[in-house]
Amino acid sequence: MQKLTYIQSTAVPLPAENIDTDQIIPARFLKSIDRKGFGENLFRDWRFNIHSGEPNPDFVLNNSKYSGEILVAGNNFGCGSSREHAAWSLTDYGFKVIISSYFADIFKGNALNNGLLPVKVSEEFLKDILRSITENPELEINVDVEQQTISFNGRTETFELDSYKKICLINGYDDIDFLISKKQVIEQFELKTQKHEQQLF
Repeated sequence: MQKLTYIQSTAVPLPAENIDTDQIIPARFLKSIDRKGFGENLFRDWRFNIHSGEPNPDFVLNNSKYSGEILVAGNNFGCGSSREHAAWSLTDYGFKVIISSYFADIFKGNALNNGLLPVKVSEEFLKDILRSITENPELEINVDVEQQTISFNGRTETFELDSYKKICLINGYDDIDFLISKKQVIEQFELKTQKHEQQLF
C-alpha cells in the first residue's frame, strides 16, 4: 500500500445518506478477485444510465467542477453487505479519504485494510464541508494522519484512528508488511526464549 501521511486536496461532495456497499459497487461486478479495475464501476448505477450506458450528467462524479482524492459523503456511509470490493473500488478510482459523520464498522475496517482513510466528523462539521465545497469546488481540505486532524477554511476537528492502523497507514503497511517490519524484534525474542529454555534443561 502507499503511505498515507498528509492529504491536501479538493473534494467531491456526495451528500446522500445511507450509501450502502451495493450502491458503491453493484453485486454484478464482484466476479474478479483482482483489486484493479473496480474504479470503472464505482457507483455504476448512479454514474451511468442503466439502459443506455451513457453517463448520467446529474451525478457528481460526472461533473467536471468536482475532483480530488477526498470524497465527502452523507451520514452512514458503507452500510449493507460486508464486501471488501467497496473499498477496492473507491481506492482504484483514486480516493484516499472518505469523510462522513458515521461509517459502518465493517466498511471502516475494510477501508483501513486497503489504505483508505475513513474520517468521522461531527454532523455540523460535515454540513459545513458539504456547503463549502458546493459554493467553492476549488476548496482544499487538509487531512493530517499523524495529528489526526482535518481542516478547511480555518476550521479544524480531530478524528479517531486506531493506533495500529495509524502505523500501517503512515508506513504503507498491510498486516504482513507490519509483521515483516518486526522481524528483528521477533528473532531477538525467539533467541532469548531458546536461551531460557536451554538454561531450564
